[in-house]
Amino acid sequence: MTDSHQLCLEMGKERFRFCVIEPDNHQCIWLEDYTFPTLLTENPLLPSIRSIYQNHPILQSSYWKSIQVSVNSPSFTLVPSGLFRKEYAAQYLQLMRGNPLSLSEHALVYAHKKEGFHAVFSIDNALTDWLSATYPLQQITVVHQSSALIQATASVDSVLNSSQKLSLNFEDESVTIIFRKAGVFQYCNRFSFKNATDLLYYILYVINELKTEPKDLEVVLFGEITPFAEMYASLESFLPHIKFGSTPSGVQVTPAFDDLPEHRYFSLYGNTLID
Repeated sequence: MTDSHQLCLEMGKERFRFCVIEPDNHQCIWLEDYTFPTLLTENPLLPSIRSIYQNHPILQSSYWKSIQVSVNSPSFTLVPSGLFRKEYAAQYLQLMRGNPLSLSEHALVYAHKKEGFHAVFSIDNALTDWLSATYPLQQITVVHQSSALIQATASVDSVLNSSQKLSLNFEDESVTIIFRKAGVFQYCNRFSFKNATDLLYYILYVINELKTEPKDLEVVLFGEITPFAEMYASLESFLPHIKFGSTPSGVQVTPAFDDLPEHRYFSLYGNTLID
């Protein structure tokens, strides 16, 4: 890999993913996906990532055209730009979480200028220190996973037929819900669930709060879900216009990835659209 390539990283307590993008044609030419054992998810993320980086021929490279990092965590909130004040970033998160940030973490902000809001999220001090030490000469853009999803769904929503679009991005036990009406972003939130019944309750609750009906929505699925999952069967019975998503518009994948479901790495590919 050379300094003409883009490195995209997605980091969470349950998994670590990265891909390498060829900027000239915006093609993904390399992708790796690591899942951490359940017993390790209560441990800090950094030791797991360090073990992956050790002697890795690509990740150890120090020179990239750009580096985009997304943090996959429940600790984030969105604030309308007209109300946002940078000095209150930690207080916005405290209001959302119900408790203040610990001494081992701090707040970061990413401005969604076209959408008109700021995404505020927390990140461990040790992780940002490690990123700076690992790529000392690089400009690193760090966002929350929801920001990558918002950017990616904006490109996909522009080619959908329905005027009301609900995007669902699945992790193992959580789902991020994004809603646009007539192309305008209106909603994003993340819910944890233990089973298909919980999942369906949250989705129907959101649909009710948005004052719309399942029959009026085009629903697109991304992430860790398959047509054979119990969750999919439950959703299909209540959401008549449901389908699996595809790679974000403008992002291509090498033919070597033809066997990968297009919807699975949607949030990772969304990093390539962060500027």
